[in-house]
Amino acid sequence: MSTRIAFLKAHGTENDFVVVPDPENSVDLPPAAVAALCDRRAGIGGDGLLHVVRSAAHPEAREMAGEAEWFMDYRNGDGSVAEMCGNGVRAFARYLQHAGHVTAGELAVATRGGVKTVHLAKDGDVTVRMGRAVLPEGEVTVSVDGRSWPARNVNMGNPHAVAFVEDLAHAGSLFSAPPFAPASAYPDGVNVEFVVDRGPRHVAMRVHERGSGETRSCGTGACAVAVATARRDGADPAVTGTPVTYTVDLPGGRLVITEHPDGEIEMTGPAEIVAEGQIDPEWLERATAAKTPEVRNA
Repeated sequence: MSTRIAFLKAHGTENDFVVVPDPENSVDLPPAAVAALCDRRAGIGGDGLLHVVRSAAHPEAREMAGEAEWFMDYRNGDGSVAEMCGNGVRAFARYLQHAGHVTAGELAVATRGGVKTVHLAKDGDVTVRMGRAVLPEGEVTVSVDGRSWPARNVNMGNPHAVAFVEDLAHAGSLFSAPPFAPASAYPDGVNVEFVVDRGPRHVAMRVHERGSGETRSCGTGACAVAVATARRDGADPAVTGTPVTYTVDLPGGRLVITEHPDGEIEMTGPAEIVAEGQIDPEWLERATAAKTPEVRNA
């Protein structure tokens, strides 16, 4: 690889991303390269990577090209592929606006979790229609430092286990993935949210994101938390016919989540582009080689 690769740095409520614009899907980004770019000490640093590709140019998104011009090829910070990232979608849309591909208003973004509708408001906030939550049956528990809690199984296109605790410190360091049971509930791993109440329809959370560790924010996690909290509180818009809204505080900021009677969930919050530049190809080649054994053994 001899051509310098453009990149940007973006974040949504401090869930941060390396953005790699690649409309024609011509940049090779193996897991080790992604891990190198997301390395916070030796790379650019990020919770994940947003590979910006035209849907028609990506084999996983071609069938969605008629609905959405752009595909968010999202990768976790360790290089693994993920179905969806709510904060990532907002940052992805902000990049498209920054690059002049779209203007304020609505657009569709293809993801591995389906096509998401995004609204770019003139005041800077971004609202994403996140789809409907699925609540699989069965009991789940998560554990930290010898303590265990029941957790609500919520799928937002990616899996979540939502546990209500008395103190967010009970979540521990969240450097490693909290153990869960039964193992069959999440064969590919899970995002784990720990939640405390802050007031009426107002909660705070911490999260271990699968493949990234603890992050400052998680958009799909905030949606899962809002749905799990609503059900705990006896609120189900499909039954009452009335939307329910929760404010969710995260270490990196605040998101507002609304669940509608048809099950559609909307997430509103900020997204910002903070820097842009070029990746040195020689560095990336060396860094990818250095990360390859680490990624293979992960």
